Amino acid sequence: MTDLNESSDPNTLPPALVGVSLESEPPEASSLGELRSSGWRSEPVKQEMRRNLLLRIAAGEPVVDGVLGYDESVLPGIEHAIIAGHDIMLLGERGQAKSRIIRALVDLLDEWVPTVAGSEINDDPYNPVSKHARDLVAERGDDTPISWVHKSQRYGEKLATPDTSIADIIGEVDPIKVAEGRYLSDELTIHYGLVPRSNRGIFAINELPDLAERIQVGLLDVLEERDVQIRGHKVRLPLDVMFIASANPEDYTNRGRIITPLKDRFGARVRTHYPTDVATELAIIEAEARSLDGLGIRVEVPTFMAEIVARLSQLARRSPRVSQRSGVSVRLSIANYETLAAAAVRRAVGASEPEAVARVSDLDALWSSTLGKLEIESLEEGEDEEIVEKLMKTAILQVFREVCPTEQLGLVIGGFEDGKVVHAGPDRSTADYMAVLEEIPSLRGPAAAVAQSESAGVLASATELVLEGLHLSKRLNKDSAGPRATYRSRS
Repeated sequence: MTDLNESSDPNTLPPALVGVSLESEPPEASSLGELRSSGWRSEPVKQEMRRNLLLRIAAGEPVVDGVLGYDESVLPGIEHAIIAGHDIMLLGERGQAKSRIIRALVDLLDEWVPTVAGSEINDDPYNPVSKHARDLVAERGDDTPISWVHKSQRYGEKLATPDTSIADIIGEVDPIKVAEGRYLSDELTIHYGLVPRSNRGIFAINELPDLAERIQVGLLDVLEERDVQIRGHKVRLPLDVMFIASANPEDYTNRGRIITPLKDRFGARVRTHYPTDVATELAIIEAEARSLDGLGIRVEVPTFMAEIVARLSQLARRSPRVSQRSGVSVRLSIANYETLAAAAVRRAVGASEPEAVARVSDLDALWSSTLGKLEIESLEEGEDEEIVEKLMKTAILQVFREVCPTEQLGLVIGGFEDGKVVHAGPDRSTADYMAVLEEIPSLRGPAAAVAQSESAGVLASATELVLEGLHLSKRLNKDSAGPRATYRSRS
C-alpha cells in the first residue's frame, strides 16, 4: 500500500489517482498570519465535498465521470450520502467499478488546502490536533509556517487483508524514535497509520469483510467518535475523515464478516450492479478495451461481433449454471473483446491481409479469456466448456436474428440445394469469401445488410455470421473441426 502522504511533491501522484489535474498553483500564503489575512476559512471535509457536489449538480455535471450505466441507480445514492454527510459502504460484486467510483470522489475536494508545515496528518492551521502542530502554533503564533496540500495527497486507500494490523490502520509507537532518545510517554514517538494520515481527506478500505474482526473493532471510534487512540498514550485525535468502504454482498450478508456495530456506523449503503443492457455493456467495452492501433494493419471488430461478446456476458449473468455469487465481471467482456481483436490480427498477419476484421471463426479464441473469469457450477469434469459453448451459441443466434433480414434467408438456403458447400474458418481469406458470394449470389444481400459497410473484410465477417446463424437456427448443416467449418444443405 502506497502511503499517499509520504511525498510532499504534488506532482508525484499515486497510481490510483493518475489523471487528477495538477494545473493550478497553490496559493501564496506561507504563514498562519498570511492565511488569516487572505480570508481563508476552515471547513470540515464532508462540508467541503457537499459544497463542491452541489456546485456540480447546479452546473449539470455528474458526480463521477467515466462510469456508465449508473446515472439513475448508483450515482444518486452516492450524491444523497455526500449531501447528508454520511460515510458510504459500496456493496457489489467484482468488476462493478467500486474502486473507480471511490477514487473519482477525490475530485470533490478543494484543489489545495493549507496545513501546518511538517505535519504528518494534514493539521488544520486553525485547529491543530497533533502534538507537533499544537506546539508549533503555540510557539510561533502567526509566524507558524504552513504548506499547501493538493487534493491528490488527501486520499488514503487500503486493501483489507487478514494480516492487516491496527498499526497499519491507526498507528503504533515507533521504536526508532524511542532509540533516538524519546520517551515512550512522549506523543512524538507515535508513527501514525493510514487513517490519521488521511485526516481532512478521504480514506477508503477495499473488501472490508476481509479485515479481521478485531481490527474492525478498532474502526468503531473512527466512524462514530471521529478519533483514534494509540497504545497506552493518553492522546485522542479528533480526525476529520470521509470514510468509504467496499464489500462483496456474499461476505456482507451471508458470512457476516463485517461486525454489526461497524455496519451500523455507515450512514449509507449503496448497491452497485452490472450493466443491465447490451448497449451499456458495449459502451463500457468501447471505453475500456485496449486499442491495437499502431501494428501497421487496420484492426476492426464489427458492431455485430462486439455485440456477441457483450451478449455472452449478459447471458452468463442470467445462467443458473454460472455462479452468480462470484459475479460475471465487465472485465469478461473487455478481455473477450481484446482477445477477439487479437485473434483477428494473428489470422490477418498470417495471411498477409491488409486489414484484420473479427469473424465468428475467431470466437474460438475466447476460451482462454472466458473460462478463467467464470465460476461454473458443475459436478462433472469438462462440463464447464459445454456450458460456455451453449452460451456462445445462444449469443450468436440472438445477434443473427436481430441483424439479419429473415425475408431473404429462404433464397440463401435455396442456393445450397444443388450440392454447394461453403468452407469457413481462420484459414479462409477475404478473397475466398468474396468468391463464395459470387458462387451463391443470394447470400450477398443478407451479408451486406448485416455488414452495413463497404469493407470487404466486414462483408466476409458478416457472411460467416449469416452462415453460422442459419446453422444454429437449423436451416443449414455444419461439419466442424475446431474453428474450421463446412456448411451444406440439410437435404
